[in-house]
Amino acid sequence: MIELKLISDFPQEIIAVDEVGRSPLSGPVVIGAIRVLVADHQSLITLLRSLRRNGVKDSKLLSSASRKLLLEKFQIIQIPFRQKGAFYWKGLEINFVTWEMDHEVIDSENIFQTSMRGMKEAAQFLSSSDKTRTTVLIDGHMKFRWKSEAEAWKEIAIIKGDVKSSLIGLAAIMAKEKRDDLMRQMHELYPHYGFQTNFGYPTREHRLAIEEHGPCPIHRKTFNKVKEFIHLMKNKTEEVG
Repeated sequence: MIELKLISDFPQEIIAVDEVGRSPLSGPVVIGAIRVLVADHQSLITLLRSLRRNGVKDSKLLSSASRKLLLEKFQIIQIPFRQKGAFYWKGLEINFVTWEMDHEVIDSENIFQTSMRGMKEAAQFLSSSDKTRTTVLIDGHMKFRWKSEAEAWKEIAIIKGDVKSSLIGLAAIMAKEKRDDLMRQMHELYPHYGFQTNFGYPTREHRLAIEEHGPCPIHRKTFNKVKEFIHLMKNKTEEVG
């Protein structure tokens, strides 16, 4: 429970953010964010212990069925993009949101900048604190970039945060389940690429499908293993003409 070592002042608004989908060749990067206002140290201990006892851990270690069951336990059934949700746990209201940054934004800004901007926007969307201290827990090694120090929250970047922090872990679970569901829907539109099983990640079958069929509209056109086949398909078109 790394949060107990990092947060000592109360009351405290705590926001935890993580992203899923940096390395896929297609689809959006999806951010999960949760926010809780904690009155004192004991309330935080109770919350974190309960999350751990109820199975919150690294989303990559959980099957889709396990993630769904876990989210149902917290009464998180629907996770719409860019709409605030809430559930109550151990006497606390916990707000959450998923935030997507699509392939076009990724291509225009690069995946790192897009992921960081998405996490920052999701955190800002959830924050409702004017005077209460705010701490943002960010998965990874980088903090957000602010125009001035006056705007900034206290930010803590945690490498492998989805493993070390229950709050980041829960955000990651929501993001993972939301993105996987979206890519299953994309399989219905673009069935050649196996999105229902690879979720856009660069598996051998996915790469071969791009080589055979060319990229589809949700592929990230600036990514290696995609961009070279845009040019190839263009050349083939010119040869036919």
